[in-house]
Amino acid sequence: MSPANGALPAPEFSRVVNADTVRRAEVSETIEATEKERRALAERLELEAIGSLTATVKLRAVRGGQMIRVSGQLEADVVQTCVVTLEPVPAHVSERFEALFAPESMIEDPGLEIDFDASLSDEDVPEPMENNRIDIGELTAQHLSLGLDPYPHAEGVDFEGYREHEEGEAVEEEAAAESEKPNPFAVLQQLKPRD
Repeated sequence: MSPANGALPAPEFSRVVNADTVRRAEVSETIEATEKERRALAERLELEAIGSLTATVKLRAVRGGQMIRVSGQLEADVVQTCVVTLEPVPAHVSERFEALFAPESMIEDPGLEIDFDASLSDEDVPEPMENNRIDIGELTAQHLSLGLDPYPHAEGVDFEGYREHEEGEAVEEEAAAESEKPNPFAVLQQLKPRD
């Protein structure tokens, strides 16, 4: 089902905090995904399942109340798929995260020169608040995605015979080493009995 008017679909795990609430006093929340939210999020992240997903998130106003600093700690039990055997691989993800949010008016025009220090880390480059709201559930989901093992493998299965391609793609060493193999006809010649 496509969203109406070209709007993005609603996030699977959404917990919205109004920035004005944070400007009045620091906010601390513990959020937990429901079973329905975990199923939908598992589908989006191409996981077999998400058994649990919780996060403790703190929000505080910074830079004279113009921006909101969000810091959090997420914990999740997930089931990924082994990249070698396709077996289910249970894993626990524990991830700390930080983000900075600013009103859309401050950052919405990409042509506008904004006085941000180039030496700032990603956490210090602000993301836009939509309608003065911050979705800490979606932020948690994004950081869960970043915390997943990109090459999960079942216990006892190793990557022998595999290596990582430059683009980050696993390729079989056998195929990659094709050009390095000796000529099979030359090997056969050596095995022939000599007169």
